Amino acid sequence: MNTLEENMEDMLNISVDVETPSKPAAPKPKADDQTKDYEYTRGELYSLIDKGQEAVQGALEVAQESGHPRAYEVAVAAMKHVADMTDKLADLHKKMKDLDAEQKGPKNVTNNAMFVGSTAELQKMLKEMGGGKR
Repeated sequence: MNTLEENMEDMLNISVDVETPSKPAAPKPKADDQTKDYEYTRGELYSLIDKGQEAVQGALEVAQESGHPRAYEVAVAAMKHVADMTDKLADLHKKMKDLDAEQKGPKNVTNNAMFVGSTAELQKMLKEMGGGKR
């Protein structure tokens, strides 16, 4: 503290404690938040799909009553949007499944195993694995 601050404290009869502000800790993502977000998004998609289906029904009724090509075009576009929403719902399930798999840890999978050695060594290894029975 400098002398000006000390003099001000004396004149005002106060004491000031200077604290250095600390950085707030970054929030850690929680599995709880992930589940909550998943359920919220899933509910919103269901709601959008339901409203989209109602819009398709209304657009089809207008198209059938008017017979106008543009009305049919709008109805087909609405159907496409509903189909896209159902795809997004399926994607949401896949993403959630992938996140769960990441949290459980990586799996060690060998798809292409290769033996390096002579035919005699391979036969010997297979004999040992099979107990020598043929």
